[in-house]
Amino acid sequence: MLDSTVPVIDYTRYSNRQLAAAPLALLVLSLLIIVGMWAVTGTPVDPGIDFTGGTEVQLQTDASQTEIAAAFESEPASIQSIATGQGEYIVTLQSTDTAAIEQQATDAGFTVTSISSTSAAFGSETQTQALVGVAIAFVGMSVLVALMFRTFVPSIAVVLSAFSDIAIPVALMNLFGIQLSLGTVAALLMLIGYSVDSDLLLNNHVLRRRGDFYQSTHRAMRTGVTMTVTSLVAMVVMTTVATLFAIPLLPEIGLVLVFGLLADLMNTYLLNVSLLRWYKYEGIAR
Repeated sequence: MLDSTVPVIDYTRYSNRQLAAAPLALLVLSLLIIVGMWAVTGTPVDPGIDFTGGTEVQLQTDASQTEIAAAFESEPASIQSIATGQGEYIVTLQSTDTAAIEQQATDAGFTVTSISSTSAAFGSETQTQALVGVAIAFVGMSVLVALMFRTFVPSIAVVLSAFSDIAIPVALMNLFGIQLSLGTVAALLMLIGYSVDSDLLLNNHVLRRRGDFYQSTHRAMRTGVTMTVTSLVAMVVMTTVATLFAIPLLPEIGLVLVFGLLADLMNTYLLNVSLLRWYKYEGIAR
């Protein structure tokens, strides 16, 4: 039987610098990856058809993916199997000429079950709205946290952890070739909520409840780690099932959430704890 007991961690064995070293190093590395991607491509993460414009055609065929790609005049951006063993694929192309694409698919002997396109102008507008939405959510979260704690270090601990919980998954999206879509944007917004939830729980236990620092930290961990690990397991199951059954979009959303939840565990109980301990024992005294 799985033991869900959260172990007591002896934080006294580690200095604040040791606790913060790994989270900060990963944050810096993630930012370097994002900046490098931005410098090479002009965007911090590879945008999908939702933001660049293009055509998505769903078809049935016994042909291989190589043969499918050769059937179209323009090379497909991606070919994704959506029904293992049944010959169903989603083909994404940069062109928005749906009539020509459908004709090319039909001429190749494919059965087109659906086809849709997004114009480049609409995609660009959608991308702007999505990025603005993420920025507003993050700024709104930061303001709310500042109003709740009214002190710099506890507030910046929550904001820094939330920022890292977003930066690390975005960097991993670049490494794993996961495109930015409306679904993955929704996953990033969900990560802001997950991050704030666990960080506020920790801060409230340490700053507003009785007991010494380490007792308060462990009480917060018993609840916070259980919640995060439960969500993490659910996302792993969802990603696995969606991958096995070739369900579009869900594997990417699940992976982004898995990346973010793992980052949240690290940032909350290493980075945030180090900042709170410094504030509790050194910052207030000064």
